[in-house]
Amino acid sequence: MMDLYDSQRTMRHMRKLAMQRGVVAILDVGSSKIAALVLRFDGSARLEESGEIGSLAGQSGFRVIGAATTRSRGVRFGEICAMGETERAIRTALQAAQKMAGIRVDHVIACFAGAEPRSYGLDAKIALEDQTVCEEDVARVLSSCDVPEYGEGREVLHAQPVNFALDHRSGLIDPRGQLGNELSVDMHMLTVDALAVQHLAHCIKRCDLELAGIASSAYVSGISSLVEDEQELGAACIDLGGGATGVSIFIKKHMIYADSIRMGGDHVTSDISMGLQVPTANAERIKTFYGGVHATGMDDRETIEIGGETGDYEHDRRTASRAELIGIMRPRVEEILEEVRARLDAAGFDHLPSQQIVLTGGGSQIPGLDGLASKILGQQVRLGRPLRVHGLPQAATGPGFSSAVGLALFAAHPQDEWWDFDIPADRYPARSLKRAVKWFKDNW
Repeated sequence: MMDLYDSQRTMRHMRKLAMQRGVVAILDVGSSKIAALVLRFDGSARLEESGEIGSLAGQSGFRVIGAATTRSRGVRFGEICAMGETERAIRTALQAAQKMAGIRVDHVIACFAGAEPRSYGLDAKIALEDQTVCEEDVARVLSSCDVPEYGEGREVLHAQPVNFALDHRSGLIDPRGQLGNELSVDMHMLTVDALAVQHLAHCIKRCDLELAGIASSAYVSGISSLVEDEQELGAACIDLGGGATGVSIFIKKHMIYADSIRMGGDHVTSDISMGLQVPTANAERIKTFYGGVHATGMDDRETIEIGGETGDYEHDRRTASRAELIGIMRPRVEEILEEVRARLDAAGFDHLPSQQIVLTGGGSQIPGLDGLASKILGQQVRLGRPLRVHGLPQAATGPGFSSAVGLALFAAHPQDEWWDFDIPADRYPARSLKRAVKWFKDNW
């Protein structure tokens, strides 16, 4: 356990050092694209200077000074499957972002989808030695949580206290400095496949960079796409990526559930490719320009030039109606949304005070998706775009950049996690995270 605890604390310390130096890189490793942002922390984000409202009304204290994207290689279902290709893609994106920023970056904070996330709810209760709650009491109650046996080859990615209670008063965000006799905590723990994290850490090390933090794409997409009221009252963020769809549920401004579905926009593209017998690149273009999920009478008469470069004149001048294209796309989109519905039901989403659902990610841009989603998910559904942050290029403000923008906000203001409290080694329960993988020692 202590290996994982120490490695996470080391990464948090590296993030602070990077912020003191003034620059840190953000890396979103996705199945369809790899996005890199370079952030400068110099307090330049002031409302009156730029005349635009940044995240949290200009209080974020950072500015994007470099941004670049490149086509993802060697990543399937949000997990790295070809180390060399992914390394080259990461180098390409980061070099372009550093060139735009005009500065070299040593520390990087990364996020990834997939890796079969699983959520656990933990709780603990302790009697206070002194009536005033101090940092050590919070550390003690967190270390008292009885961690479940989450299996071999799994690793804890996030462990966040989501609610504190002091005697009979519940719903406390931060109990430090308050008076009471008994302190209890509810904690959300997210575990992922350890190999996926190891591969990402090793890939970043091969790029001669220091890993200063790691996060789940589903979590950071929710941070950037949900407005404050939605995070407070209860909402789900559905991040429709290329190879994986992330599901996260927030309440009281904390994530209480996360999951991933191994399907996304790339699967819709491959269906079009097979259905129309065209190369994947053509299928992606057709999906982007003509795609949809609702067919009307007009769509039977609207023809799409399929095109091709086979040299066969008859084959290359084929056409298809838009209704045919929608007939290919809709079943796959419905399948993804049905899987999302199953995950939300399993998480007890119906019991939250508010059941807002926000669709984001590159796959959410299919026309008519919000209407279809509201039929299948049966809730109020809206399309979400990431918050505006200072210096972000216009091309990077779409829903496809929710994870990257959310990771930038997470880097500037990370929520308290287990590792942020100085828990003595002897206070750890014997069963605690004894199977944690020593990836940090192996890789650094």
